[in-house]
Amino acid sequence: MRSRLHAAATIVLTTGLVAALPQLLSLGEESSARAVAVDQSYPVPASGRYTVRGHGYGHGRGMSQHGAQGAALAGLDHGEILDFYYPGTGTGSAPKRVRVLISSDTTSDVVVTARPTLTVRDRGTGDKTRLPTDLGATQWRIDVTSGNRNVVDYLARGSWKRWRTLEGEGQFDAAGPIELHTPSGRYIFRGQLRAAMPTSTSTSRDTVNIVSMNGYVRGVVPYEMPALWEPEAVRAQAVAARTYASWSRAQNPDRYYQICDTTSCQVYRGVNGEHPASNEATTATGRTILTYDGEPAFSQFSASSGGWTVAGSVPYLRAKKDPYDDWSGNTSHDWSVGLTAGAIERAYPSIGKLRRIRVTERDGNGQWDGRVLTMVLDGRRNDVRISGDDFRWKFGLKSNWFSF
Repeated sequence: MRSRLHAAATIVLTTGLVAALPQLLSLGEESSARAVAVDQSYPVPASGRYTVRGHGYGHGRGMSQHGAQGAALAGLDHGEILDFYYPGTGTGSAPKRVRVLISSDTTSDVVVTARPTLTVRDRGTGDKTRLPTDLGATQWRIDVTSGNRNVVDYLARGSWKRWRTLEGEGQFDAAGPIELHTPSGRYIFRGQLRAAMPTSTSTSRDTVNIVSMNGYVRGVVPYEMPALWEPEAVRAQAVAARTYASWSRAQNPDRYYQICDTTSCQVYRGVNGEHPASNEATTATGRTILTYDGEPAFSQFSASSGGWTVAGSVPYLRAKKDPYDDWSGNTSHDWSVGLTAGAIERAYPSIGKLRRIRVTERDGNGQWDGRVLTMVLDGRRNDVRISGDDFRWKFGLKSNWFSF
């Protein structure tokens, strides 16, 4: 769904036309996403080695994160940045909470560090009980018995002891953040930690963090953009992350989780991932999200547009020239890598000996007529027709905007 900057991600936009709008319109030529037929042939070099040159990092839809930084360096505020990358969107307020799947907790139990004010809620009865502090407990857990019942246990003097059997799912809460123990380490989360049943008949449980929207955004932004980039760029990222989470929540109102914590959604690490600078950006942008037709916008973004954004599935994800992506710190605006004919032959053995690469369709935007949509590997034994994305992923290229 996204490509990341330090990884590169999914993102959003605010409204408000800005004083610089005429400049933005003149710089941001817009284009349709219509495929352009081309006939570009690249015979195998005598050396057997291609140099693949390209632009951008990721799918190119929506906001370029490097472009946001370039725009902030050029003096645009976060509203102007978002208006440029998500034209036609409005603003609204985020919902108060979101349910996040914690993928690092691969076990069925939810284990937390004991602390004062820790409570457990039985979602079957609605009862919420303060956990005792006089048992010598160092950890508490919500586990599953062989009869698929939820139970609460505590660890004291090196062994687990049963404290209570629940009628429904269990959920930990406290007056402050809670430390969760997972197979990969300990993580601290705001809000509640629930042992959630994926379905009504599941015998396993998933850990779900129910957290305020801004508590969630604080744990996302530093993983999607360097927190010490220009403040207005980081604020744009905060709005984008909040918008995407609101959109995902709206798509999954009844599912036991509404967003995940990996690059398939947005990377989220709870309190462990927070940074003072990105926390400031989260606070400064309040509960603002981007909207379209009154609903949260689908705020896709990627690390670098390479100079042209790509049309997406909604009207505000437009293909347009992006002058802000090309700044001195963006090593992904232009890139090149070596690739041998032998590597291509090994990846696609049905072609036999590679004779040439033919690009047959591009998106029509920018150098070489833009991003590769379809291409043909011309081999002595067979030809193989693939997409530019297929080729990109097979060989680890930064984007599908490339030439040979």
